[in-house]
Amino acid sequence: MSTAGDVLPLDKAGIISTVLEGVLYGFSVFMYGVTLWVLFYRRSTKEVNRSMVVVATCLFIFSTMHIGNDIARIIKGLVYNRNFEPGGPPVWFTNPSDFTFVFKSAIYSFQTVTGDGVVIYRCYMVWQNVYVIIFPLIMLAGVVTASIGSVWACSQANPAQGGIFFKETGQWITAFYASTLSTNLICTMILAFRIWQINSRVSRKTPGGGGSSLMPVLLIVVDAGVLYSVTLLSALLCFVNKSNGQYIVLDMVMPIISIVFYMVIIRVGIAKVTPSSRGGESSGLAHGLSTAAHTQSRGEYAMRPLEVHITQLTESQKDRSQYQDLDGSMTKREMDASSV
Repeated sequence: MSTAGDVLPLDKAGIISTVLEGVLYGFSVFMYGVTLWVLFYRRSTKEVNRSMVVVATCLFIFSTMHIGNDIARIIKGLVYNRNFEPGGPPVWFTNPSDFTFVFKSAIYSFQTVTGDGVVIYRCYMVWQNVYVIIFPLIMLAGVVTASIGSVWACSQANPAQGGIFFKETGQWITAFYASTLSTNLICTMILAFRIWQINSRVSRKTPGGGGSSLMPVLLIVVDAGVLYSVTLLSALLCFVNKSNGQYIVLDMVMPIISIVFYMVIIRVGIAKVTPSSRGGESSGLAHGLSTAAHTQSRGEYAMRPLEVHITQLTESQKDRSQYQDLDGSMTKREMDASSV
C-alpha cells in the first residue's frame, strides 16, 4: 500500500506550498496597503484606529517572516542538504525538529493567536458584554496552550518515528487545528447572530421598513469566517489522514489569515467612501448609515462615536442602539451628514 509520502513527496510538497503561499502573500501585501489607506483616509491623527493599524502590521510582518523562512527552507533542503541526508531532500523535509520548521510553526502560532484574538475582540465590541466572550477566551487559552505544545513537540520530534505524524507530535497539532477551528466558528456565529438580531430590530422600527441595512455587514463577517474555517478544516482533515497535502494547506493558511482580516476593513471602508450613482440606491452599508442617522433624529436610538473596527449596532441598558463604524472612525457628525 502506498503511503501519502509516496504519492506526494515532501520536497515536491514544499515547492508547491511555497509557490502558492507566495501568490497569496502577494495578494495580502496589496490588501495590506489598501487597508492602511482605508484606516488613514481623510482622518486626522486622533481619528486613526491605532490598534487596527498595529494588528494589520503585525499580520503583515508575520506573513513576511513565514514566507521568507519557507524560501530559506526550500533552498536549504533542495540545495545545501540534497546529498548530505541519506535518502535525499524527501527525507530531510520529514524532520520537524529542524530550526526552519520549528520557526515557521512558531510564526504560524503567533499569526493564529492574533487572528483569533481579533475575532473575539469583535464579538465583545458587538455585544458590549464581557460575559459573551468568556467562553471564546477559554477557547483562545486552549489555542495558546496547543500552539505552545505543538511547537515544543516539533522541536523534540524524531523523523525516524514518523515526523509530525508521530503520536506525541500529532496529538498536539491535531488539538491546535481543532481548537482554533472551533474558536473561529463559535465567534463567527456569535457575530453573525448579533448583527442579524440588531438588523431585524432596526428594520422593524425604521419608517419604510429599512430593509436589510446591515445585511452587507453580516455577509462580510460570514464570508470571512467561512473562508478561514474551510481552510482550517482542510488542513485538519489532511493531517488526520496523514497526508502530506497538509503542508501545502498549512502554508496557505498564513496569508489567508491576513487576507480575512484585511477584507473586513477594506470592504466596509470602500463601501463607505464610494458614492452611489445618481438616482440609484446607495450601497447596503451606506443605507445603514442613513437609517441609523434617521432613527437618531427621531430619538429612537442614541449614538456615540467609538474607535472600533467592526460595524455594529449595540443595545444599551435602555434598550437603545448605538451604531459603530466597521473600519474604525465614523463619528456622530459624519453619521448625521450621511443622512442628508
